[in-house]
Amino acid sequence: MPGPSPGPCRALLGLWAALGLEILRLAAVAQEPFWADLQPRVALVERGGSLWLNCSTNCPRPERGGLETSLRRNGTQRGLRWLARQLVDIREPETQPVCFFRCARRTLQARGLIRTFQKPDRVELVQLPAWQPVGENFTLSCRVPGAGPRGSLTLTLLRGAQELIRRSFTGEPPRARGAVLTATVLARREDNGANFSCRAELDLRPHGLGLFENTSAPRQLRTFALSPEPPRLHGPRLLEVGSEWPVSCTLDKLFPASEAGVSLALGDQRLNPDVTLEGDTLTATATATGIAEQEGSRQLVCNVTLGGESREAQENVTVYSFPAPLLTLSEPSAPEGQMVTVNCTAGTQALVTLEGIPAAAPGQPAQLQFNATENDDGRGFFCSATLEVDGETLSKNDSAELRVLYAPRLDDSDCPRSWTWPEGPEQTLRCDARGNPEPSVHCARLDGGAVLALGRPGPVTRALAGTYRCTAASAQGAAVKDVTLTVEYAPALDNVGCPDRMTWVEGTEASLSCVARGVPAPNVSCVRSGEADAVEGLLRVAREHAGTYHCEATNARGSATKAVAITVEYGPSFEEPGCPSNWTWVEGSGSLFPCEVDGKPQPSVECAGSEDANQGVMLPLVSSRPGPRGPPLSSDLPPGVYLCNATNPHGSSVKTVVVSAESPPHMDEATCPSHQTWLEGAQAAVLACSARGRPSPRVRCLREGTPRLERPRVSREDAGTYRCEATNAHGTDFRTVTVGVEYRPVVAELAASPSSVRPGGNFTLTCRIEAWPPAQISWRAPPGAPNIGLSSNNSTLSVAGAVGSHGGEYECAATNAHGRHARRITVRVAGPWLWVAVGGAAGGAALLAAGAGLAVYVRSTACKKGEYNVQEAESSGEAVCLNGAGGGAEAGDRAAESPAEEGEVFAIQLTPA
Repeated sequence: MPGPSPGPCRALLGLWAALGLEILRLAAVAQEPFWADLQPRVALVERGGSLWLNCSTNCPRPERGGLETSLRRNGTQRGLRWLARQLVDIREPETQPVCFFRCARRTLQARGLIRTFQKPDRVELVQLPAWQPVGENFTLSCRVPGAGPRGSLTLTLLRGAQELIRRSFTGEPPRARGAVLTATVLARREDNGANFSCRAELDLRPHGLGLFENTSAPRQLRTFALSPEPPRLHGPRLLEVGSEWPVSCTLDKLFPASEAGVSLALGDQRLNPDVTLEGDTLTATATATGIAEQEGSRQLVCNVTLGGESREAQENVTVYSFPAPLLTLSEPSAPEGQMVTVNCTAGTQALVTLEGIPAAAPGQPAQLQFNATENDDGRGFFCSATLEVDGETLSKNDSAELRVLYAPRLDDSDCPRSWTWPEGPEQTLRCDARGNPEPSVHCARLDGGAVLALGRPGPVTRALAGTYRCTAASAQGAAVKDVTLTVEYAPALDNVGCPDRMTWVEGTEASLSCVARGVPAPNVSCVRSGEADAVEGLLRVAREHAGTYHCEATNARGSATKAVAITVEYGPSFEEPGCPSNWTWVEGSGSLFPCEVDGKPQPSVECAGSEDANQGVMLPLVSSRPGPRGPPLSSDLPPGVYLCNATNPHGSSVKTVVVSAESPPHMDEATCPSHQTWLEGAQAAVLACSARGRPSPRVRCLREGTPRLERPRVSREDAGTYRCEATNAHGTDFRTVTVGVEYRPVVAELAASPSSVRPGGNFTLTCRIEAWPPAQISWRAPPGAPNIGLSSNNSTLSVAGAVGSHGGEYECAATNAHGRHARRITVRVAGPWLWVAVGGAAGGAALLAAGAGLAVYVRSTACKKGEYNVQEAESSGEAVCLNGAGGGAEAGDRAAESPAEEGEVFAIQLTPA
């Protein structure tokens, strides 16, 4: 009898083990002591906030339980072994609630801890002083009332964004609340206008809460610096009634100077200052005016205030009154010989002095008497008055001028009897007379001509020269005087006395003389350019006398120069370099015969033929000189002997010239055809190019682009563009020749597409030809093949809906002027293959054996060239060859190289639908 299976046994053992473990667990629970629990045990609550406390026990049936606390309650929820209560408006810094239960005659307790925190809602920075002196300390005090716990609080005093002092209150008792931070800071200039603030941070992140921050409202500090020295005050020590005087007050080391206030006052008179600032320096300027009400000693006061402090400066000013003296004449305009009295008076306190003589006492006048003479006319009188004020002597003056009337006088010093004036654009002519009243002077020529414009600037011309009578007249009488005027002017050389150009004839006598105008009479001398000696007397004229002569005329008033061109004329003469005896004319060049002839005036030249061949023919001349010119140069100038004749007013000259003719190279279509044709395979050809010209040109032809290789026979690669160049001594001619190479046609490729077709399908035969000139393409198809289409150039044969009659041999032939070439291809069309499937293991083995046998057969019989029946060859090695694995490619290559009568087998494999 078989025993129990292992599986149920293992399940039964597992059940007993689980029951045993549960019994042990219940036994352990039965022995575990009871407890009470309070959650949360420790809590941190914002002051005034609320909190739920959960009081629980593991006692199965507690008798009673509760939560003891002094905090306000809002709601309670109960269960058999738990109690939940909400505490509200928690404000005590620290309290300890107690959770208790009565269980099995024992009291179970759990004590908790609740602490409150208060955010820094109020951060106060104590008021700063209105003005703080630079360099002195001031106190910054920050207060954060109620915030806490203090141990988590940090206070920072800030200047703008810069931290000045930072303090943390770590270690303070948990119940501590609120904080104060005080710091002493040294006031600086840059603190003026700076904002100070206090930032409080309550960091409760270690207790699972956040970081609470607050910043006090900023308070602005105003700092100042005021020099202990008083201002520098500048003003008048004495100030006359009715006068004005500038006052200035300056104080240095003032910061900020723009905040300072300044006042200026003279006695009871407040001045209105203009204030200017330059760095730490303040300057106030004003104008003090003396008024009669303030006459006497007064205080000039300047006061500068800043930051509640002030600096003051004072000066004493004496305001006084001092009238100016008065000078009077008994006769301001007195006739010559009359008595004149002069008086000088001033105020009661002043002492007057007349012409250096003081009065007898202050307040008394000074006086002077005399008989008027001509010398007293225009005499000035001076009266001064002095006054002592505050130890300083002041003075004022007055003056007057006496006018004495007397008859006119013409003195030689003011109106000379002989005048010499230089000619000029503008002069002031004067003839002055003395007299009072001032006489008028009039000068007119004795012959009744010109009148001199005296005292006014005007031009002095040669026409003013002569003798004039001058008359001075006034109410006191008249005076008369004769004067002579001489006008001097610089030399002048004009064409009348000194022509610009002179012409002399070689071999004659001539002299160079120039006459100049001027006062005084000028001296004239003429010197040839480049020489030092002056030309004087008669000269025997030679060609070397021609040139430019510089003539200069000088006198006391200046000089004048003039260039005189001397031309020496002479008969004509030929020189070999200028007119050669032998000249070669180049056909078509348009060149002219250069024949230069020496002679003045320029000779006229003509060159005419002197032989039968050129009789009457004129040589065209390069020279543009006057004289007969030959007819326009023809394309053909007869060579031979020509006679050149040159003439001018002073004679003539003859010269013989031998002319020869040559021509530059020339190529045209007749000598060098632009299109030439070669035949491929012929003997290597040379371009047929020659050129006309004298001397006979040398012709050279080079292929453009790649160089032509030297071959014994013509190749297609010889086709291209050739540049032929003909050169002789007179130039170069170029011609471009295009060479074409013709060749017999070749059927380069005959192909079918697609490679497989079934009955009813389409196929295309493509025939590619190489030939020049282009070949004519013709096809030969199997007899009776229907639906055959040809392309426009006969290069493609198309069949639509293949049938059995389309099978057979196709031929493509190409023909041009140099020959014919053909290529054939065979197409067979047959039905689909028939496959018989053999099932079972024996069938599979037979199939594998047949496949192995087929592979051996293919390896042994494949790639035999020939024509095959498609249906019979489909399962044999011949099908592989027909599909191009073997002889197909080779057959195609041999067909391309074979003559026209050879063909090629092309098989189309038909596959079942």
